[in-house]
Amino acid sequence: MDRTETGAGTQPGVAAQDKAAQAARAAWLRVLALAAPDALEQAVGRLGALPAYRLLRKPESGMAMVRGRAGGTGAQFNLGEVSVTRCAVTLEPGVVGVGYVQGRTHAQAERIAVLDALLQLPEWHARVQAEVVAPLARARTAQGEHKAAVAAQTKVEFFTMVRGED
Repeated sequence: MDRTETGAGTQPGVAAQDKAAQAARAAWLRVLALAAPDALEQAVGRLGALPAYRLLRKPESGMAMVRGRAGGTGAQFNLGEVSVTRCAVTLEPGVVGVGYVQGRTHAQAERIAVLDALLQLPEWHARVQAEVVAPLARARTAQGEHKAAVAAQTKVEFFTMVRGED
C-alpha cells in the first residue's frame, strides 16, 4: 500500500522540509520581534528601497495572556496580560508576511511583517538575512552574554566550614 492509499498523500521528504522551513521562519521572526525598535530601523535602512507592499491587516494592538509554570516544571498558571501589536502585509507575488511584537509599536510590527515577506522571496532572502537578521541576532547574543557576565559578578558561593571540634 503506498502513501496515497493510506490517506497521507504527502511525499516522504516534504513534511521534513515544511518543518525545517517553519523552524527557520520562527527563528527569524523571533530575532526581529526581540530587536530594539531603533536597531531594527537602522538595519532596515541598510537595505535601501524596499518593494511596494499592501497591508492585509493594519497594525493593531491588543492583549495576550502570558502563562507561567512554578519552578519551570509545575502546573501552568495565568501570569498576566501583555500588550502585543500585530500586522500582516502582502508583496506583489502574493507572499504574505506577518509581524508580532510585544508592546504598542505599530511601525515595528509593520517593518517585521515586510521583512518576513521579503525573507520568503529567494531573491531577497540572502540579503535580508545577511544585512538585517544576522546582525540583530549577533547583537542580541552579545547583549545576553554581557548581562550574564554582569550577573556572574554578583554570584555568591556558600560553603560550610567544619570546625575542629570533636
